[in-house]
Amino acid sequence: MSIEEEIFRKRRIKKEALISYGFKKNGPYYIYSKEFMNHNFKAEIKVDDASVVTGKVYDLDMEEEYTNFRIDDVVGDFANTVKEEYQNILRDIAAHCFIEEDFMFDQSNRISMKIKEKYHVHPEFLWEKFPDYGVFRNEKSDKWFAIIMKLDKSKIIKEEVGLVEVLNVKLDDKVEECIQREGIYPAYHSSKKNWVSIILDDTLTDDEVMMLISISYDLSDVTGDWIIPANPYYYDIIGAFEKTDTTYWKQPSSIQIGDMVYIYMAKPYSAILFQCQVVEINIPDDFKTKNHSISYDMKLKLIKKYDKEEWSLEKLKEYGVKAIRSPRRLPKILSEELIRN
Repeated sequence: MSIEEEIFRKRRIKKEALISYGFKKNGPYYIYSKEFMNHNFKAEIKVDDASVVTGKVYDLDMEEEYTNFRIDDVVGDFANTVKEEYQNILRDIAAHCFIEEDFMFDQSNRISMKIKEKYHVHPEFLWEKFPDYGVFRNEKSDKWFAIIMKLDKSKIIKEEVGLVEVLNVKLDDKVEECIQREGIYPAYHSSKKNWVSIILDDTLTDDEVMMLISISYDLSDVTGDWIIPANPYYYDIIGAFEKTDTTYWKQPSSIQIGDMVYIYMAKPYSAILFQCQVVEINIPDDFKTKNHSISYDMKLKLIKKYDKEEWSLEKLKEYGVKAIRSPRRLPKILSEELIRN
């Protein structure tokens, strides 16, 4: 990703601000230039109507373009100083002439705004590795009902390429019917049985997209909370969570991304010690022993730790949970109490 792409990747131009800032219209571009580094260098910035920003830096003494500062892991104080000064020019333009948005493309931002207006939730950007993946979460159940992701179109349609933003929504028994429509595809990076992917390129109208989101939201109103037993003699999950906030676990067949998982530690603890969320499912695993096998794993992200006195087995019995020998759904009243606390 270029310096310009990194700084302007989620920004939309305010054309009137460009002119007042000093940009001049020239054909399809708005062009701005500024000398810096004691007038030894000049930055020339171009912006098109689609908010795409490109730029060049010229060495005025040598009368040629200067590119050393663009080298990855550039070495040398001088080149780094040029890079920093140029970035400062771009950041000032971004602050004065652009509007910061949640996503890159127009329909994605319109849909994000409509979700905010209707459900009063904002996108959460949860992954450092995927900074453009925005998750929308039902505040009542804490479950995801929509995910907007930036990816290459070939991930959805093999013979096509180019960056797009895709909306994943959960439709359950409506999946087969919906993927027959233009613009709706089997889900990327989610269960194809329950979710679909919609390329946000205006193939579907905003109203059509919001109708599908409303189905997904209604499905997310049902709690998908689980309690899963863990034996400290087989796996030191306590030690694992001291080193990292994620772990992999054998996946129950009906679990979904966004579900909450409460890990119950057997004796000597006999209590729920961890609240986690499912962030990835259907991870292949070929683990086999004489008495045990694992076909798929799920990835859990640690949300909260509990003291062993908070949710002991004795307290769980008050909510109807008398034994935890295998993964099971939580009673709704217990789910609500755990989320509240």
